[in-house]
Amino acid sequence: MSQGQPKLSSSLVLAAPSKGKMPPYTNYHAQRSYPMPDEPFCTELNAEQQALKEKEKGSWTQLSHAEKVALYRLQFHETFAEMNHRSNEWKTVMGCVFFFCGFTALLIWWQRVYVFPKKPLTLTDEWKSQQLQRILDMKGNPVQGLASQWDYEKKEWKK
Repeated sequence: MSQGQPKLSSSLVLAAPSKGKMPPYTNYHAQRSYPMPDEPFCTELNAEQQALKEKEKGSWTQLSHAEKVALYRLQFHETFAEMNHRSNEWKTVMGCVFFFCGFTALLIWWQRVYVFPKKPLTLTDEWKSQQLQRILDMKGNPVQGLASQWDYEKKEWKK
C-alpha cells in the first residue's frame, strides 16, 4: 500500500453473530423455461454423497436405480413432472376471496340496517304520485313537458 492510503482497521470489520452454521448462498434457479441451473442443487455433500459422486465417475451400469435418482437429486431440486404438477394454491386464494366477499356483504347489510337512516318520505311511491299530480294540476310546462302528455278531459295519459 502506498503511504497516502489509510489501512483498514480490523475493528471495523464486524462478524455477524451466528448460533449455528448458515447454509451457503446458492444461485440455484431452475424452472420449466430454464431447466439447467448454473449451480447444482446441493453444494455441500456429506460422506455418503461424496462416495456416491466418486462412484458416479465410473460406469453407470454399476449404479442402481436408487443411486441414479440420488445423483439426480444432488444436481436438481425437482423433476419436470414435479415442476408441472399443479398446486392447490388456487383453493386458498378462492377461499380468501369468498371470505372477504362474504365479510363485505355482512358489513353492507349491517350498515343498511343499523347505520343508514330510513328512506326519506320524498322517495315513497305515494309522495311521488302526489308530486306528479301536483305538477299536472299546475299545468307545468304544457308545451313540450309533462303536462303536454296528459289529457285533462279524460284524466289519463295521451296515447
